[in-house]
Amino acid sequence: MIFVDSNIPMYIVGGPHPNKDRAIDLLDKISKERKRLVTSAEVYQEIIHRFSAINRRDGIRPAFEVLDSVADEIFPIEREDVLEAHRVALTYKKLSARDALHVAVMKRYAVSEIMTYDRGFDQVTGISRIIS
Repeated sequence: MIFVDSNIPMYIVGGPHPNKDRAIDLLDKISKERKRLVTSAEVYQEIIHRFSAINRRDGIRPAFEVLDSVADEIFPIEREDVLEAHRVALTYKKLSARDALHVAVMKRYAVSEIMTYDRGFDQVTGISRIIS
């Protein structure tokens, strides 16, 4: 099971960037391997937040569509996840608040791999970052 972070669909639908083709190729490769891909409701919120912040609201729907097309399951965010994210944030001080929440959700569902270009996850014990 592999957690899909928000930067994967955002690079895919975004403008020119070195990670755009890499993200497309990575998603294609993982999909062909038939690995189970999961994400969380927070990832969708992150997409809304980022595209709104850069005034690219037109990118929200296409990014959602990419995520919807690959995610086998979307995990909810529960109070226990927020409490665990707090503990994660205290342990990994360089990890962003959103990434701490992703780690908390991943822990709850026993997901040990994440598809992301965010290097912050490299510091988290028990989580492997999948990149191309």
